[in-house]
Amino acid sequence: MPAPACCRLLALSFAAAATFGADAYGQVQAPHHGRDGFRNNYPQDPKESFWLWKWEQLKHGVPPAPPGGWKIPVTKTDPAALKANTSASMTWIGHASVLLQIAGVNVLVDPHFSERASPVQFAGPRRIVPLPIDVPQLPRIDVVLISHNHYDHLDKDSVGRLANMGSGSPLFLVPLGLKAWFAGQGIERVEEMDWWQSRAEGALRFTLVPVQHWSKRTLWDTNQTLWGGWVLEGGGLKVLHTGDLGYSKDVRDIGERLGPFDLAFIPIGAYAPRWFMKLNHVDVPEAIRVRADVRAARAIGMHWGTFEHLTDEPMDEPPAWLERERAAAGLQVDQFDVMKIGETRPINPAPAQR
Repeated sequence: MPAPACCRLLALSFAAAATFGADAYGQVQAPHHGRDGFRNNYPQDPKESFWLWKWEQLKHGVPPAPPGGWKIPVTKTDPAALKANTSASMTWIGHASVLLQIAGVNVLVDPHFSERASPVQFAGPRRIVPLPIDVPQLPRIDVVLISHNHYDHLDKDSVGRLANMGSGSPLFLVPLGLKAWFAGQGIERVEEMDWWQSRAEGALRFTLVPVQHWSKRTLWDTNQTLWGGWVLEGGGLKVLHTGDLGYSKDVRDIGERLGPFDLAFIPIGAYAPRWFMKLNHVDVPEAIRVRADVRAARAIGMHWGTFEHLTDEPMDEPPAWLERERAAAGLQVDQFDVMKIGETRPINPAPAQR
């Protein structure tokens, strides 16, 4: 006699648990929840040696700044304009830090306001242009999105200052595993999310999406917290911030499941040396492919021109390379552009025909 449906369902659940195991959240593990931490969706080459990269830097050096310093386009952000703003806009604060003002909700992605992208402020990659706006000058921040725990994307001092703003702590949306770190900093208004999970706040809906990358903040926590990009939907707009990513089929998955997008923020820097960075950081031709795969009408190149000696390419090379690749791909400037650090621009819905 066949087992009742409920028994068959229970048996399937036990079988799945036996296959994947139960995760720390008491749920059946997803394939990207490994026994030793999180992992990427798709097969990838083994990581190359970090120490070999550092040895090569020691032998050959890094590109020196030209006479007069790097010519990185920068402008002072207008705090009054941000606080008075009632239309959809974006402000590039530098590197991966972006302020999005959409449908009356103020959102900061990967906020970084410190002098260095480092666990300490006396050493490590240094900011080479003045900070265009600081935390006290910001409008009320409703939501902070964190893509992953690397020091150039999750800055302890910056999130602490944001949590203590006079207007009240924003809601921090973070990938799985990071809530405990925030609690250790005394920040309690935090929600963790897994890939493809969504959460509404105000008029916006936020979804954490998978990208090929990794996480590490100490010598002992490799891939113990998740990473990802963020999709924001609301106010008649759909915006993607990829965080850090190496090129993988994940970007096509994002485009197929949640695209097309009116706007995507895609890294165009931190790609050299290619033999080491390729696994986890796209270069400019790959960024062009990411834009096409996610089906973004407009893209902004980020993750460049901010922190010196983070990687080995010349600081001003990414936008020049983007200009050449954009022309070769037959794209217009407004289809994949760069902004000045500190610049604010409107976000407009894409034309009906993409």
